[in-house]
Amino acid sequence: MITFTDVRKVYYQGNQEIVALDGVSFEVKPGEIFGVLGQSGAGKSTLIRCVNQLEKPTSGYVTVDGQEITKLSGIKLRQSRQRIGMIFQHFNLLSCRTVAENIAFPLEVIGYSKLKQRAKVEELISLVGLAGKANAYPAKLSGGQKQRVGIARALAGEPKVLLSDEATSALDPQTTRSILELLRDLNKRMGLTILLITHEMGVVKQICDSVAVLNAGKVVEQGRVSDLIAKPESLLAQEVFPRRNGHLARPGAVLATIAFAGEQAKQPIFATLARRFDVDINILSGSVETVGDRRVGQFHIELEGAKITQALKYLHESEFEVEVH
Repeated sequence: MITFTDVRKVYYQGNQEIVALDGVSFEVKPGEIFGVLGQSGAGKSTLIRCVNQLEKPTSGYVTVDGQEITKLSGIKLRQSRQRIGMIFQHFNLLSCRTVAENIAFPLEVIGYSKLKQRAKVEELISLVGLAGKANAYPAKLSGGQKQRVGIARALAGEPKVLLSDEATSALDPQTTRSILELLRDLNKRMGLTILLITHEMGVVKQICDSVAVLNAGKVVEQGRVSDLIAKPESLLAQEVFPRRNGHLARPGAVLATIAFAGEQAKQPIFATLARRFDVDINILSGSVETVGDRRVGQFHIELEGAKITQALKYLHESEFEVEVH
């Protein structure tokens, strides 16, 4: 649905060259929630604005729904943008318009009749959980309610793609969860493809199917979220499962990291190792997390016993991710 191919974006301040995106490539599948994770200054906002051509890449190209949007201009670009909705960190609502009037604004631009506008607005207000708020002004709404208006407005033109530009970073944790649940529900119900940028690992864990990690304008890691978190060496895994540094193994013992996902999370693996190979297991740190609909775990352990090699081989053969330190 969205493809970035070797996208580079350069800004100039006088004679100084500032590289915001440096050879970015990734693909978002139809119906997927794809996260772009990175800290401030990583290039996230520039990246998402390249999708609807609010920013034009210096080189490389972007396709949306099979159409190379970087080649479009004028009427064709405006028509393409109608299939791309966008929600913002600070809502960007029109303070002089009611909830219904804010949602209706893009419909006015498209040229819907008043009758069609009214029907569509009523449908969207119900869809995002704002029943009874049609005549309220933004000043009377909570942050979560304002973002629901922003989501409804973004959906007014029936887009195939929804862009989320740090849409929950101005909200409290409970409201963030409710907005993310709404986005996931819309994704499933409407088959909506969502490209979501964030600096919060919790957002990626809660709703993203896949992720690209952006650092200094470069994609340094990408893949399915649960697969990456299940790999001990991945950046995502190290963010979710911080390691306990400084532990020295006892003489004859081995330090290892064991990671697993899905059905493996149901296995009593430590009990199996202790019983089958007569090894002592000291758990140094670790936990099991739910990522999407999969359970993913990682544990840092110390193994001691005569059959450590056989125990590690058994873990490999059972398709656990194992890293020996």
